[in-house]
Amino acid sequence: MDGVPGLTQKPIKPGERFTYEFTPPDAGTFWYHPHADSLRQLGRGLAGALIVEERERVAVDRDVLWVLTDWRLTSDAQIASGFGNAMDAGMAGRIGNTVTLNGAISTDERVRAGERVRLRLVNASLARIMALRFEKHRPLVVALDGQPCDPHEPEGGRVLLGPAMRVDVVLDMQGEPGHRYRVIDEFYEDRSYWLTQLAYEQTPPIRKNPPNAPLALPANPLPQPDLPSAERHELRLQGGMMGGGMIGGGMMSGGMMGGMGMSGMSHRAVWAINGQSMTGDGHADMPPLLTLRRGQSIVLAIVNETAWWHPMHLHGHSFRILKRNGSPTRHNLWGDTVLVSPRETVEVAFVADNPGDWMIHCHITDHQVSGLMAVIRIA
Repeated sequence: MDGVPGLTQKPIKPGERFTYEFTPPDAGTFWYHPHADSLRQLGRGLAGALIVEERERVAVDRDVLWVLTDWRLTSDAQIASGFGNAMDAGMAGRIGNTVTLNGAISTDERVRAGERVRLRLVNASLARIMALRFEKHRPLVVALDGQPCDPHEPEGGRVLLGPAMRVDVVLDMQGEPGHRYRVIDEFYEDRSYWLTQLAYEQTPPIRKNPPNAPLALPANPLPQPDLPSAERHELRLQGGMMGGGMIGGGMMSGGMMGGMGMSGMSHRAVWAINGQSMTGDGHADMPPLLTLRRGQSIVLAIVNETAWWHPMHLHGHSFRILKRNGSPTRHNLWGDTVLVSPRETVEVAFVADNPGDWMIHCHITDHQVSGLMAVIRIA
């Protein structure tokens, strides 16, 4: 049910139907979107959340979903043209000028004092990375990309979300009735804005103190990688403006491969993984970058040699995030997308238990379609 054209599924042509049938193994917050003409289709909003509930009710008062989407709009509020231009491809991607919450600009999200809310955050943007700060509130992260983790406060109090990432947080509403508290996205320096406000009703708190119920979510049935026996591989992310690398056999002019029009969709190679570029949305007969033995434990070192952030997404598996620049991570973090900062090395581990051909790619979609994509084969 993976949906990559030519690799795992034929594209659904206009007027055709296709029924997706599967049994989800894991509870959690997931999402879906097309992998055909990705820039335009995802960039025009063809995406949605997929929630798989736990078998037993989680002890919260409300379960709330926020799908966050970034749009590049014209002055008359229409989606701007120019998908796939060279500047976006070689830099930070198509970052827009408007962010919506569940498809609309939000000024207030109503809450009640004393309640405990499970807030499911989904970043469905083409390129915008978000760092959300909840004024005078202390969110606790309880899951990443659908996979439970040890409940913890995010670093710096900000919830970090790259494109395709999902973060479940628990918020105890300890604000004052009738008051408003902003939710601020401050990832990009000098470009912070407030996404919405937590607007407290005037009614008295439903309880004086936070509930005593445990915050940890039940574990999903993930196979644990055996690190001592793991097979180790390295994926080097290369290219982009200011990358100074060799892409497609030629030196990039000014750090950028020539030949892509500023408003064109030629998907020329701007990025590479281990010197190989795979452009577009996926196609038949894509040779694998790695071939792994089914059941083998794998450690991937993702080495970002570029000047840009990359949310690297692996299809078909969840992985454990082991280390960042050699330092072990905390909180038992699992995911299917890991945000890798410029010049950073991140180590992840998983069991190659799902046979087939699977894409690994940057989920800044401009980066994906211009080369930052590869196939991992499990046989």
